[in-house]
Amino acid sequence: MKDIAARLTSNIQLTTDGLYWYVDAVDHAFGIDIDYAIIQKRYAGGVAGERTAASRYSPAKFMSATKEVIRGNPNPKHISTSFVERANLTMSMHMRRFTRLTNAFSKKVENHSHMVALYSVW
Repeated sequence: MKDIAARLTSNIQLTTDGLYWYVDAVDHAFGIDIDYAIIQKRYAGGVAGERTAASRYSPAKFMSATKEVIRGNPNPKHISTSFVERANLTMSMHMRRFTRLTNAFSKKVENHSHMVALYSVW
């Protein structure tokens, strides 16, 4: 987060999911010079072990999403993680190195980082 903050010359709007580590990381990196919000998505899910084998590999049913402004004045229309989620999905679909249980899964971090760099350039 500090690396990103150091590369920017103007204020930005940032949205993260509800992982609590992000709030501290953003605070330490940007201070008050950011428009920051969190989107917390909730999915249907029962007690672990109660799901059937068929549903185990299916996505959970989306229930709700709540948006919370943490700092600054973010535009509510742009509080979303959809763009980065789409980019991550596209990358993982094009590079099977991100998918466990395949022959292409990266076993070494160095090889993985090289493939991510090649994909980014492509």
